[in-house]
Amino acid sequence: MPDTSEQANLAEEVRQQLSMVIDPEMGRSVEDMGLIYRIEADQAGDVHILMTTTTKGCPASTFLKEAIQACAASVSGVKSVDVELTYDPPWNPSMMMP
Repeated sequence: MPDTSEQANLAEEVRQQLSMVIDPEMGRSVEDMGLIYRIEADQAGDVHILMTTTTKGCPASTFLKEAIQACAASVSGVKSVDVELTYDPPWNPSMMMP
């Protein structure tokens, strides 16, 4: 049986690391902005991140995806990172942390 606590711990470490990625337009971390919808890690250390941006066509989309990928990849135990962009549900300001 897979050790889901290790996978959950790795996903949480990635989430904490993502606080270092700052949205250049808002000056807040992607985590504080509520742009990270889901982080999943498997037993092999492969991580999937589901994220959004504040608007479709956001000029910072590519920058944010690359920064999130690099930041997550720097976490010990992470072997690969896949970052998926979605707009379902659409982001809104209520998703921001106070």
